[in-house]
Amino acid sequence: MEFRLLGTVSVDTRTGPLPLGPAKRRSLLAALLLSANTPVPVARLTDSLWGEEPPPRARGVIQGHVSRLRALLTGAEAQAYGVELVTLGDAYVLRVPETLLDYQRFEELLMLARQQRSAADTVRMLDDALSLWQGPALGGTFTEGPLQAAAHTLEESRLATVEELARAYADLGEHHRAASVLRAEAVAHPMRESLAAALILALYRAGRQSEALDWFHRTRRLLADELGIDPGHELADAYALILRGGPRPGAAPAGGTDAAGASRAGTGPAEGAGTTAPPGPRVPAAHSPSVAPPHPTDLLPRAPRGFHGRNAELAALTRAAAGEAPVCLVTGPAGVGKTSLALQWAHHNPAAFPDGRLFADLRGFSETGEPALIDVLREFLLALGVAPRRVPESVSAAAALFRSLTDRRRLLVVLDNARDSATVRALLPGGTDCVTLVTSRNRLEGLIASDAARPVPLGILEPQDGTALLAGVLGEERILAEPVAARRLAELCGGLPLALRVTAARLAGRPQWTLAGLADELADERGRLTFLDVDDTGVSAALRLTVQQLPAYAVRQLARLGHHPGGHFDPYTCAALAGTDPAAAAAALERLGSAHLVTETAPGRWVLHDLVRLYARGLDPASGAEALVDVLDHYIATALAAADTAEPGGEPCFVLPEGYRPAAVRDFADRAAAMHWLATERDDLARAAVAARGAGLHDRAWRIILLQWPQVVWRVRDSWAPLLELALDSARAKQDLYAESRVLNLLGWVLTEEGRTAEALTLLERSPGLAQQAGDRLGEATALINLAVVQAGQGELDRALEGCGRAVVLAREEEDRHTEMLALQHLARLQLSAHRPGDALGSARTALALGPEHEEAARRSLLLAVSGEARLALGEEDEGILLLDRAAEEAERAGYDEGAVRALEALLRVSARAEYRTRHALALRRLTDEG
Repeated sequence: MEFRLLGTVSVDTRTGPLPLGPAKRRSLLAALLLSANTPVPVARLTDSLWGEEPPPRARGVIQGHVSRLRALLTGAEAQAYGVELVTLGDAYVLRVPETLLDYQRFEELLMLARQQRSAADTVRMLDDALSLWQGPALGGTFTEGPLQAAAHTLEESRLATVEELARAYADLGEHHRAASVLRAEAVAHPMRESLAAALILALYRAGRQSEALDWFHRTRRLLADELGIDPGHELADAYALILRGGPRPGAAPAGGTDAAGASRAGTGPAEGAGTTAPPGPRVPAAHSPSVAPPHPTDLLPRAPRGFHGRNAELAALTRAAAGEAPVCLVTGPAGVGKTSLALQWAHHNPAAFPDGRLFADLRGFSETGEPALIDVLREFLLALGVAPRRVPESVSAAAALFRSLTDRRRLLVVLDNARDSATVRALLPGGTDCVTLVTSRNRLEGLIASDAARPVPLGILEPQDGTALLAGVLGEERILAEPVAARRLAELCGGLPLALRVTAARLAGRPQWTLAGLADELADERGRLTFLDVDDTGVSAALRLTVQQLPAYAVRQLARLGHHPGGHFDPYTCAALAGTDPAAAAAALERLGSAHLVTETAPGRWVLHDLVRLYARGLDPASGAEALVDVLDHYIATALAAADTAEPGGEPCFVLPEGYRPAAVRDFADRAAAMHWLATERDDLARAAVAARGAGLHDRAWRIILLQWPQVVWRVRDSWAPLLELALDSARAKQDLYAESRVLNLLGWVLTEEGRTAEALTLLERSPGLAQQAGDRLGEATALINLAVVQAGQGELDRALEGCGRAVVLAREEEDRHTEMLALQHLARLQLSAHRPGDALGSARTALALGPEHEEAARRSLLLAVSGEARLALGEEDEGILLLDRAAEEAERAGYDEGAVRALEALLRVSARAEYRTRHALALRRLTDEG
């Protein structure tokens, strides 16, 4: 027996492949095989088969497919091979020896190949590994979501193996064979640059230089036409090696190296390094009397000291600079280290720019104001050898001369602290071999649109890099003496290099201070920004210069965001905070985002850096209390709408808090949308409740928590108890018996589901009495139902029956059919457990008589099925079969296939009619259909 994923998903046996059936079943098998011998939860299987939009009957569909797979494996005598598909709680595990999995054998052969000392042995092992592939990985499945990612990973492994095989052939000197292996894959994956680069080098080393160059240009054109990008460093290096006539096997390496040289962007030594000086600039106007003899110039400030990390961003800059006349745009918030990154990269690549490096601080965010464009251009022209009296007086003429002088030069132009795109455009050089590097706190999207600027966003430092930055100023010994405190300091500085440097400066001047002591000071949010300012430098000063550029509406929005208790926000939340509408709030967020004061992590979802939040809070401290109430009421209004959409008619909070003033609230299209909002906002709703409690707004705190009840019910085992206990404290602080009873009711049910029955019983026994005192008769009925479930589980069936009966009476008196049907359904079950089928039948009948228009088909089907079971227990087999048949029919008409399967299975236990078997098979097939 063999399980194949490297090609069409299949199971090979001695008698041939198993008939796996539809693609969904193959997808399920693939998901189990990819996690062989590990339990795979139903939730993960659901994601693998349907992604973000599973059908309502997903669990039943999965159960049906598992049943079919288990039958197929059993029929193929899988147990004899150690193969078994078993159920473990809410998960399935496919136990299978790794030797039966083709992808495991593939990985094993790869590992063995890498351990071989002989290139010939490596070639044999890699050939064997690749022979296991029979087509694209996971063929015949729905490769979406997790399966798509797995298929991509397997394919990447295969392509990397092909490249390893080519290198092994190259080690043997068989460059023609290396090229042959690579060509087929390069044709199939024309935009995989590593394959193209390897093929180009293989062709060149095989003496086929014209083919190598042809393949480079073909790939370059394809990348430009299809993706709008220039070749990456691998392709650029391979091309540069060919142009320099770099060494082939057996030739003496030029300059003592066989490595690819620098591209135009510069990733290594310049062309001809070590042999001749770089050629001078080729400027048509060089003999004009207005221009002095050309000479390299360097206006760069010194390289930054104590620079750490940013390897990914430096590599991104190198890639961005590899195109034709590239404009590289480094953007990020104040203090994130944009200038340091730009200078570090510029100083690291001097040989790439033999005609010079220009630098201008455009002071776009400075209190001294921006320099005049003509002054910047004059400095550039003088540096390029233009006589002072020949510098044009107008910006347009000076810019034109600058473009003409740079037309055929290889020059770097660094424009630091640019405020807008128009300023940058006037300073762009004219040469296709020139690189322009711009830094800005704004996104400068206009420059991206007009000049194809390549953005390189700069974020905060990781904790280890932040700690290294501190060590660069304070010394390794001081950091090693307090490693935990050093990491804590890096985290309190929010990974912002400016904040880290200010912190290091404070500590450097005070050797008697400990890192832990300063960390304790910074932990207090009220004084953190003060500690992060030194002299005229600091986080507050940098942020102030950014905020000064904002319009008033954006400043007001930022100030209110400082008082937001959550971790993220959307236009609706912002509108509530600022007292505007969602459209105006969205516009303010876009403006703040453009200035890198807020960050959009997903469409319509924004976050605020901790230090920006503290600064924003100080912009309007007096509005904090009002802003908190506004956002709390917004959350209450939105949660009310979500709960009403998710569970119509079941809203637990009927009385709104005093002074309640909601802003605009989003609409929820359906239950799925409402549940999604409750799930994604869970953490922020919890933070809001904690903030409400801390501010003494207990009436808001318990409501925000209790309004999440649809999500609590849906994810009951998801650690809700601590949050509900907070709600209970707030309800008691307000001496609100209604709230306390409702919270106790939900908390008791959660504890019951967690197996903490004794605690649940203690709480639930108090809830009905509190509800009665509060006059909350429906709350009392629900409490009695939940209490009855626990009591029955404890063996107190008589008390459970009594409580459930009381719940029926209360719901009936309140004329609430939803609660009455719920109570009657539970009462009928309890009566069956007490061997009182007649009473159970009566309760079910009463519930059904409340009206088919009120409840969904699922509940009616369940009640009919209970009635049928009661009839059977009474010995009335014909009537029981009739009721079960009706339950199945009603479920079938409504498309409730799970209910149909359940009722028909009950029928098959007492009847052998072929009709039931046929209907059962059809219902089961519908459950396992593709849709």
